[in-house]
Amino acid sequence: MSAGAASSPRSTSVSDQDGSGARTEEVPQGRMSSRARRAHKPRPDLSVLEARIGHSFADPTLLPLALTHVSKAGGSGRTGSYQRLEFLGDRVLGLAVADILYAAFPDADEGDLSRRLAGLVRRETCAAVATAWEVGPHLNLGPGEIQGGGRHNQTILADVCEAILGAVYRDAGFEAASAIVRRAFRPGEDTAAPRGRDAKSALQEWAMARALPIPVYEVAERSGPDHAPVFRIRVNVAGVEPGYGQGPSKRLAEQEAAQGLLAREGIVATAAERDDGHA
Repeated sequence: MSAGAASSPRSTSVSDQDGSGARTEEVPQGRMSSRARRAHKPRPDLSVLEARIGHSFADPTLLPLALTHVSKAGGSGRTGSYQRLEFLGDRVLGLAVADILYAAFPDADEGDLSRRLAGLVRRETCAAVATAWEVGPHLNLGPGEIQGGGRHNQTILADVCEAILGAVYRDAGFEAASAIVRRAFRPGEDTAAPRGRDAKSALQEWAMARALPIPVYEVAERSGPDHAPVFRIRVNVAGVEPGYGQGPSKRLAEQEAAQGLLAREGIVATAAERDDGHA
């Protein structure tokens, strides 16, 4: 081996394992930063997520697509992201919930059914379901979204929940998607309607029932131009880790922070189980 060859740094191959395509680049050995190593760390096996959702995909392309944000869609643009599946899943969710409610509450009038439907298909409820599925670590996001806390962003989580339902529908039909809706959203239960109530109020009621101080909200970060600000809010509750939310106004960001904390701590599910015990 010549002296020149001996002095050349060895390189290692790094694959982009984000599900959007196989991209391999040569990185000089010993020069890859810890941040780069973390960035190229493979995400968890999707079979784990399939088990939590309750559906094993026959088409292996659908679930990765449902998890791909537009910031990571690359040259394919919006059609390479979850947006089309989200569009479909929104309609699947609405029909599945309406169908289940119609059968479960034969004495309910249109107004009652509409109220229950609205509470179950709203963004906060979809985000709570996605959080229960623990989709965050599986999301395929661009660097900016990752740095901005996209894995915990309630809007993204809600969109991905609908995209997953759309993917299940495309993979196995309406009955399969409806079965997942029945398990995850529990639309046939009398306790389902209150789940759509104001997240801040629900969190405050939970804290007060346990003689805890009321939740405290504070601005963790403010970004964006003056005409289009983005607020990141932290909510602090004694005894639990803070919750975070992001939105174009403090009010919306506070709601997302409260909803995220409720879902993460299992407070919403616990309240529903308690109600079931008194049914």
